[in-house]
Order: sequence, then structure tokens, then C-alpha cells
Amino acid sequence: DVDKEKIAVAVVQDYESEPRLRCVIRNRLDAIKDLFDALDGDYGQVNSCYEAGACGFELYRRITDLGALCVVIAPSSVPKKANDRIKTDRRDAVKLALGLRSGELSPVYVPSRDDEALRDYLRAYEDIKAELKRAKQRLGHFLLRHEIRYEEGTNWTGRYWRWLRSLSFDSPMMSLAFEEYIGQITRLQEARERISCRLEAVAAEKRYETEVKTLRAFKGIGTLTALSFIVEIGDFRRFARAEQFMAFLGLVPSEHSSGARRRLGSITKAGNSLLRKLLIEAAWHSRYYNAHGKKLLRDRASVPPEIAKYADRAGKRLNKKYWRLLHAKRPPQVAATAVARELAGFIWGAMVGQTA
Repeated sequence: DVDKEKIAVAVVQDYESEPRLRCVIRNRLDAIKDLFDALDGDYGQVNSCYEAGACGFELYRRITDLGALCVVIAPSSVPKKANDRIKTDRRDAVKLALGLRSGELSPVYVPSRDDEALRDYLRAYEDIKAELKRAKQRLGHFLLRHEIRYEEGTNWTGRYWRWLRSLSFDSPMMSLAFEEYIGQITRLQEARERISCRLEAVAAEKRYETEVKTLRAFKGIGTLTALSFIVEIGDFRRFARAEQFMAFLGLVPSEHSSGARRRLGSITKAGNSLLRKLLIEAAWHSRYYNAHGKKLLRDRASVPPEIAKYADRAGKRLNKKYWRLLHAKRPPQVAATAVARELAGFIWGAMVGQTA
């Protein structure tokens, strides 16, 4: 059980019912090396695990570099008793040791160092987008407090910016506050464009180019969304079926059934929340489907014909599905989520070569 400063350790052998070694070491390379040297001497080959969390995958890489086996465990897969009201690091380590031995724990995908670095850069882009949205909202609230309204069209267009620059205030402090709000938005927009341009260049590299082009053939998926799927998922073949990929993204309905009664609920929202959000954003583009759009034609001209036909078939089907659900009086959000679930299946098919 790992945190920033220390690691709680429990060791159990196949024939033992309880762990034999419980200790706490510093989360430092020399302490980890000393621990595994001692374990190798006492037990031979060691298989280890720890929960995925804020400490990332560096511990996994340190352990595997020492020649030991290691897996990173999804925290949601660790079993917990309903009446267990005591939680300590040592107890958590014991649960992990027993769960690893019994095969109850689910490992997570560990990206390469390069993919993890790119994933961090993509997440920085998403963070800047979110901060930019909040900065625009703060400026809007500032203007609303002083009954300053823009009534000539849509916000954040070129005309809107010219209107913002034409504003003047009687109070010098209000002018300073306004300029700070504008300055913050401008800085965030510049950072967003700078990162976006860099990511476009990365997507054109040989390592990612083919997969990015394949995903861009689907309506609603651009370069940054495609890159996010590639570095977050890694190998799409680790999902045996499209349904497993949908479940990983948390897009399948929850269920609470008993006996003859079957009750389905909202989506589980398990797994990767970033990819789920990006997929639902892409699904909104299925409201309108134009197979002859210039951008779509350009993207599909760069992929093999079977991928282009597959993506076109997906676009038409998803468009029909959205409007069929809408005509059945389903809320637009529910329709978009259902489309996102089916789009996930099409993406999986394209990435594993099942496009027939």
C-alpha cells in the first residue's frame, strides 16, 4: 500500500492463510531495492502489486527494473467487507496480498514512458480548456454584476471581442479588474493554441499517424481526441469484445436485478472518465451527418477504403439511432450517451481490424 513517503508491505505464500511479513519502508529506491533483495533471498521469485493512484507508475517501473514481477491494481477491484470499519495501511497491504494470491484483483494498463508523457500533455490541454471556460464565466459574471450586456449576437466571436475592447469604466479599480479578467483569458487562449499546435505535430509522427488517421475518419473525432484514445488505451486488443470496451468507458447501463425482476439504471460511469467525456462530445456530432463534408472527405481520403466505408456506415447508423431515440421521447442527453456507447463499439472494431 503506497503513499508519498512510505510503503506498507505484506507477504503471503501460496500455502499460507495469513501474511508472514508486515513492515513499512520508505518510498525510496534504495529501500525498495533492499526489500526485494531480502524477499528474493527468502522466497525466490516474487509477484507484487499495488493500487493505482496519485503515485503513478514509477514504482511499477522500479520493481520491474529489479527483475521482480509487478502489476498495478484497479482500486475498484479490491474486495471490501460491509462490516469492515477499520482501515490502515497495513490492513490494506494484507488485502492486496491475499487478493493477488486468489486472483481477485484486476490489473490496469501501464503505458510506456513516452505514452505517459504525451498523456500528461493531453491532460494539461484539457485542464487549460476547463480553466479557460471558468475564466470566461468569471468575466461574464463580472459584466452581469454591473448590468453590462452584449445583445448583438453570440459571445466570444470577433465582434464580441471588439465590443469587449470598447468598454470603459468610471472606476479605475473596475478597469483594472476588467483588464485582469481579459488578460487571464488571453493567456489561457495562447496556451491552448500553443499546446494544440504541438499536439498536431506529434500526431503526424510515424508512431501515431496511422491510428490517428483511422480515428479521424469517424465524424466528431479530431486529432486531439484520437491521440487521447491512443495513449489512454494503448493496445485495443486487450478488450476481447466491443462490449468490454464499452464497459471500460463506463457507458453500459447499471443493473440491479433479483429473481424475475430486472431493473436497469443509468450508465455505470466506471473506468476512464476523460475518454467517456470525449466520446459523448463526439456523439453530439451525430445529430447531423453529412457524408460529403469537406473535412470528412479529406480525412477519409487518407485511410484505406474499408476503413472509410466502415466509418461512413457508422455515421449513418449513429445518426439514425440518435433521431430514433429522440422521436421516442428520450432526452437528448440520453440519446447522445446511447450514441456514444455504440460509437465506442465502432472505434474498437476499427482499431482491432474487425470492420466487416
